[in-house]
Amino acid sequence: MSLNPLSWLEVVVSWILVQFHAVTGFLFGAASGWSWVFAIVGLVVVIRIALIPLFVRQIKSQRNLQILQPKIKELQQKHKGDRERQSQEMMALYKETGTNPLSSCLPILAQAPIFYALFQVLQGIAQLEPKGVLTLAQAQQAHDATIFGVPIYATFMDADQTPAPVATRILTIILIVLMTITTFITQRQLIVKNTARDNPIAQQQKVLLYVFPFFFAVTGINFPVGVLIYWLTTNLWSMGQQFYVIRNNPQPGTPAFTAWEERAAHKRRRKNGGIDPEAPVTEILPAAPRIQPKAQSRRKRKS
Repeated sequence: MSLNPLSWLEVVVSWILVQFHAVTGFLFGAASGWSWVFAIVGLVVVIRIALIPLFVRQIKSQRNLQILQPKIKELQQKHKGDRERQSQEMMALYKETGTNPLSSCLPILAQAPIFYALFQVLQGIAQLEPKGVLTLAQAQQAHDATIFGVPIYATFMDADQTPAPVATRILTIILIVLMTITTFITQRQLIVKNTARDNPIAQQQKVLLYVFPFFFAVTGINFPVGVLIYWLTTNLWSMGQQFYVIRNNPQPGTPAFTAWEERAAHKRRRKNGGIDPEAPVTEILPAAPRIQPKAQSRRKRKS
């Protein structure tokens, strides 16, 4: 076996699949397609847990960008007519503060090699050429396993080579649509709720909002069912993880932070008889009643 990094990733990915299949095969039957599907879900869980440090780094970098907003605006104004100098100064500022403006892409980029390794393992199953630690017997078992009559190695483009071409096309299209929608929602959730409008990286994130879903929609017809299930599952994980972080630890200056402050103020009022002890004095004290002048004084002014 070659010692290149991708070959080692195939070993790791196939080993995790085999370990989870030992458990799911006991529950659903070793020959069941669902046992392999849930083994792929288990692979997602392991990978996403391993990527938590990158996710934390992503959150910290985004917070740093928000804190650096005044300095970034100052540099933009100072070098308004010199784009090259402006870029150099901003990159120096990012380096000095340890901020990566493209950190929002780290979890996706880190998964690309794993994504490719899983693709290769499933291709090996389709061709009965086991990759990684899979044995020929396990590859044969995975090759014959189906969900809704569709093999997990099947793709939209190769549907005619499967036992159920129509079912394969329907299932792959459904998975591609779901994968595209969840990719879009995951990116939009981050941009709309947890990115300040004046954040300089917001425009780049808006581009990615459409680039990634378009990429997966176009290339998805060549992805095996197992890969589509992997990406759909990781999107659902990302949505849940981001929802929790955005709701409970939002970035200052974002719509999510405003909503968090409102929820916190509501809790304080509920605990203190309708009064928020942390609110500004003008919000706690009732407005002073307006004093109406006496009728007699008004008559004197008229006379």
